[in-house]
Amino acid sequence: MKIIKRSGEEAEFDASKIEAAIIKANDSVNELEKMKPLTIHLIVNAVTEECSLMDRAPSVEEIQDMVENHIMEQNAFNVARNYITYRYKRAVVRKSNSTDQQILSLLDCNNEEVKQENSNKNPVVNSVQRDYMAGEVSKDITKRFLLPEDVVDAHEKGIIHFHDADYFAQHMHNCCLVNLEDMLQNGTVISETMIERPKSFATACNIATQAIAQIASNQYGGQSISLSHLAPFVQVSRDKFYKKIKEQFDRLHVDYTEELLNEVVEERVLDEIKQGIQIIQYQVTTLMTTNGQAPFVTVFMYLNEVPEGRTRDDLALIIEETLRQRILGVKNEKGVYITPAFPKLIYVLEEDNVREGSRYFELTKLAAECTAKRMVPDYISEKKMKEYKINANGGGDCYPCMGCRSFLTPDRTMELGNVAKAKNYVPNQAKYYGRFNQGVVTINLVDVACSSGRDETAFWQILNERLDLCYRALMCRHERLLGTLSDAAPILWQNGALARLEKGEPIDKLLFGGYSTISLGYAGLHECTYYMKGCSHTQEGGKDFALAVMYRLNDACKGWKEKHNIDFSLYGTPLESTTYKFAKCLQKRFGKIEGVTDKNYITNSYHVHVSEEINAFDKLKFESEFQALSPGGAISYVEVPNMKDNLDAVITVMQYIYDNIMYAELNTKSDYCQECGYDGEIQIVSDEDGKLIWECPNCGNRNQDKMNVARRTCGYIGTQFWNQGRTQEIKDRVLHL
Repeated sequence: MKIIKRSGEEAEFDASKIEAAIIKANDSVNELEKMKPLTIHLIVNAVTEECSLMDRAPSVEEIQDMVENHIMEQNAFNVARNYITYRYKRAVVRKSNSTDQQILSLLDCNNEEVKQENSNKNPVVNSVQRDYMAGEVSKDITKRFLLPEDVVDAHEKGIIHFHDADYFAQHMHNCCLVNLEDMLQNGTVISETMIERPKSFATACNIATQAIAQIASNQYGGQSISLSHLAPFVQVSRDKFYKKIKEQFDRLHVDYTEELLNEVVEERVLDEIKQGIQIIQYQVTTLMTTNGQAPFVTVFMYLNEVPEGRTRDDLALIIEETLRQRILGVKNEKGVYITPAFPKLIYVLEEDNVREGSRYFELTKLAAECTAKRMVPDYISEKKMKEYKINANGGGDCYPCMGCRSFLTPDRTMELGNVAKAKNYVPNQAKYYGRFNQGVVTINLVDVACSSGRDETAFWQILNERLDLCYRALMCRHERLLGTLSDAAPILWQNGALARLEKGEPIDKLLFGGYSTISLGYAGLHECTYYMKGCSHTQEGGKDFALAVMYRLNDACKGWKEKHNIDFSLYGTPLESTTYKFAKCLQKRFGKIEGVTDKNYITNSYHVHVSEEINAFDKLKFESEFQALSPGGAISYVEVPNMKDNLDAVITVMQYIYDNIMYAELNTKSDYCQECGYDGEIQIVSDEDGKLIWECPNCGNRNQDKMNVARRTCGYIGTQFWNQGRTQEIKDRVLHL
C-alpha cells in the first residue's frame, strides 16, 4: 500500500510510523491519562484498515486526521490535544518555507500528483520542471498574498476550484480566438522582427505556427485558429506558380495550351498545400512552448466561413489535406504512426456537407474516417449553433471554441466600435477572432448537495453562498488583469493576435462590454442530483432538479454581468486532475456515500455518468438541453468501439449531431505498445497495491515509457497518462454505440 507525502512523493505505507507518533503523544501526558498499549495497537490497525479501503493512496494529512479521530473516540483528549499541537507546530515550520520540498520532489520526479497533473506534459523534461517550479512559487504567492483567505480555504477544501493558480501571479489570461487573418493580411511582429504579408500558402502556414508558439507562451489556456484565414493564400501561390511556369514554358519554347498550363499549376498548388499542412502538423506537434508542452491549439474547419467560389473550394482542399495527414498520424520514436494530441481539429457540419449528395459530402466521409482512426475531428453543428448564438444584431453565428470547449458569448461589441484597433475590423459585423477569456472559477456542486444534508431549502441557500464566493474569486481574476499594459505580451495586445494597442496602453477596455468573457465553471451535476433526489439527472424526478440548478447558475452570471458590464458565462468545466482533487476532498468531508462520493472522481459538468447505460442518440439528445444552458462552454461525447470498418455508423452519428446538438465528439481508442507492436486497446488493471496502471494485453508491458496511449478526457486528447481519479473514470466508461 502506498501513501502520498506532503511533498507529493509516493512512499510505502508504514504502520510503525503511525504507532511511533501516537506513542510520542501518549508519553507526553500523565500516567492516568495514557492509553493502554493494546488501545494504541487497535488504533493503528483501524487506521491501516481505513487506508486499505480507500481504493487510492491516502495523503499524510488524511492519515493524521484518522489518527486524531480514533484517539478522540477513546476519550484520550489530552493525548489528542498533544498530537494536534505537534501537527500544528510542524505545519508552522513547513509554512515558513512552503515550496522547498515540493520543488525538490519535482526535480527528482517523485511528485506523483504533479507527474500526472497534465496529460500532455512530461514531468521529466527540463522545461516542464521549470514551469512547475515557477508554478509552485506562483501558487504560494497567490495563496499567501493575492487571494482572500476564504477563497484560498474554499479552494483547498475542494469547495471551489480557482483554476490555474500557478499563473495567477502574472497578468495572464486564459484562452482566445486568434485573429490570424489580421496578422497574415496586415503583417505582424514576432520576437521584435517584422513579418510582412506572406507571398505563398506555405509561408503563411509557417508564420501561423510561429505565432501559435508565441501566443501559447503568453497565456495559459487554449487557442484556436481558422483554416479560413489561410485559404486566400492558396490563390497567392496559384498566381505565383502560374506566372513562373508560364515564363519557364515560354523561355524553353514549350508548345502548351492554357489547359495544360493550368493543370501543371494545380499540381504545384496541391504540393504547396500538402507542404503547408505538414508545417502546421509537425511544428505544432514538435514545438515546445515555455510551459513545456506542445501548443494547445485547435484548428477550425468551416466551409461557410469564406465566400462561395474559388476561395471555398481552396478551403475544401486545405481541409481535405489536413484530414488526410491526421489520418496518417505522426511517427513515434519507433517510427510507427500514432495519434498526436494536437492540433485538435473541429469540423463544422452544414447543409453543403452533411448529407449524401451534398457538394462537400466527400469531405465529411473523410472526416468520419479520421474520427474512427484518430479521435478527431470533433463536430459543431452550424444549424444548432446559429440557434443558440444570437448576436446583438439578431443574427445567428457559428464560430470555434477557444481550446477544448470554452465559447465566447455571442457578439455584442458592435456598439464599442474597433476597441481592439484591429486592421481587419468591419463595422456592424459580429466579431469573434481577437476575443478571449479572462479566467475560470469552478463550483463543486456535489459539495453543495452534501453540505445541505438533503434539505432542499438549505441546498439553495448554500448554493447562493457558494456562488457569492465564486463571484468574489472571479472578480479577483478580473481585477488582476486590470491595468495590464500591452507591453506584457506584444504578440497578443500590440501585434494583432488579439489587438493592436499602442505601447504602454492598458488592456482594460478589452475586459468590458462583451469583448472578453469570464467563466463560472461547474462540476458534478450528476452526483449532486443523485444525492438530493436519489436518482440520476437522466431519470424522472432528477432532471427537473438538475435543470433548476442550471437555471440558477445562469441567473447568477446574468446578474453579475448586469452589475459590471462584464460577460460572465456558465462553463461546463473540463475537470482533468481536479476531478481527483474534488473526489478526495468530498470523501474527507463527508465519507463515502454510495453513488455520490464513492468514486475517485466526479462527473464533468452536466455529463451523463460514464458508467450509466445509455445509447449514443439518447445521450446526445438528453445532453443537448443542458449544453444549451452552458453558453460559456460545453461539449458532449459518445463512447464508441473500433469504428474503422463501420464508417456508415460514424456518419449516422455525425448527422444526428447536426440535427440535435451544437458540439459533440466520438471517443475511440488509439494505442500502441512499443515492446511488442500491439496496436489495440491498452487496458487498465490494478497492481498488487490496488493502484490502477496501464498494461498491454498482448505482452503484459506495464512500462508507460514503452507505450503510446491516447484518450480524450476533457474535450481534448491526452497522451501523458492521468492521475488515479481520472484513470478510474476512464476504466469505468461504458460504450454508447
